[in-house]
Amino acid sequence: MPRHASRSAASFLKYALLALAAFISVFPFLWMVISATNTTADIVTGKATVGTALFSNIATFFTQVDVPLVMWNSVKIAIAGTFLTLLISSLAGYGFEIFKSKLRDRIYTIVLLTLMVPFAAIMIPLFMLMAKVHLIDTHIAIILPTIAWAFVIFYFRQATKAFPSELRDAAKVDGLKEWQIFLYIYFPVMRSTYAAAFVIVFMLNWNNYLWPLIILQSNETKTITLVVSSLASAYYPDFGTVMIGTILATLPTLIIFFVMQRQFVQGMLGSVK
Repeated sequence: MPRHASRSAASFLKYALLALAAFISVFPFLWMVISATNTTADIVTGKATVGTALFSNIATFFTQVDVPLVMWNSVKIAIAGTFLTLLISSLAGYGFEIFKSKLRDRIYTIVLLTLMVPFAAIMIPLFMLMAKVHLIDTHIAIILPTIAWAFVIFYFRQATKAFPSELRDAAKVDGLKEWQIFLYIYFPVMRSTYAAAFVIVFMLNWNNYLWPLIILQSNETKTITLVVSSLASAYYPDFGTVMIGTILATLPTLIIFFVMQRQFVQGMLGSVK
């Protein structure tokens, strides 16, 4: 076989595999959108074409669910939790890398070991703690356990290794204090790292399900993920309505990712500017 033909075959096979992988990745979302236009009977029978029940499904969902309230609850938890996590975890990662001490590595090892503890193991003690401080059925109880996340601390410490030490030395010579160095030098230089961490933490906060399911007990505090889950677990679920809710629950994370995808890639590659 000629070399040119061999390269063409390899290129065709590569793009065919990529197209297949892309289709497998996008198909669930396409199915969700198509199902949102069909009735429950059509969805159960496996209808894969666009139907005529879109507006009735939307009307049913907005009738059954206080959409502005549940979306606001989700946005509030996701935004507040993300910013607090980035603040606390980046400070910890910066401190673990910049400041030297005999106990630093031991403490850092303990922090990393917490990644091996499954959430199910601490769920009941955490619930009891929140009950003692009267935070059950509040959004604060959802946010607090995530603001010092070991993975984000590890991520920022690894990224800080690429932070030019000369910038910090020059800033100290100019008389800047440590918090000023962090705020005015470290933060702007590491903005790609913050952007990548923002995408990851926001998605996890937005899609958080198990802990809010345990803590949030009233309809006024529930998030969109809990509402969609309750609709799907009904005795006779209206799958068209469920798909409308699923689309609404998915859109914010898609928008965040597509808007920040360049910064996300730069941050994951350790870009420092």
